[in-house]
Order: sequence, then C-alpha cells, then structure tokens
Amino acid sequence: MNIGKKTSLNKIYEPQQLTLKKNKNNWKQDPDNWVWGLFYYNPEDKRIFPPKRIKEFGWTINFANPNSVFLCVVLILVLMILSESIK
Repeated sequence: MNIGKKTSLNKIYEPQQLTLKKNKNNWKQDPDNWVWGLFYYNPEDKRIFPPKRIKEFGWTINFANPNSVFLCVVLILVLMILSESIK
C-alpha cells in the first residue's frame, strides 16, 4: 500500500494544483476581470461562484460563465414567483 507515500501522479498533479490555485487568486485580484469594479467577468475561470475580492464578503457570480447567469436568472424568477404567491 502507498498510504502516506507520494506517487508519481502526485508529483505531476501537485504543481498543477498550486499553479491553478495561484491563477484563481490572481484572477480575482486582476482589475481587468471586474467590469466597473462590481461585476466579475472572466471566461478562463470556470467557477460559477468565485469569491469576491475580499473573501470575507462572500461570493459573486462569474458573468462570463453561462451556467452562473442561468442560475442567477432562475433564482430571480423563483423569488418573484414566491413573492407573488405570498400576496
């Protein structure tokens, strides 16, 4: 068993994971990925809800990802339907 031992696959994937993590941190700090400083738009970032620039403020929507825009529209529609049904 290789429990606790590094395999050759780990040696390959660890640098890639570190690079990906660095990219994700750089993406959210890059002002070119923020439209008007409010809306996150990065086609390279596949996350639906990336963290905001200041992570204590929560997450935002990646408007370059069509899945996140669709999810946002569905959420707004559900909230509108619920508010109409309460009246």
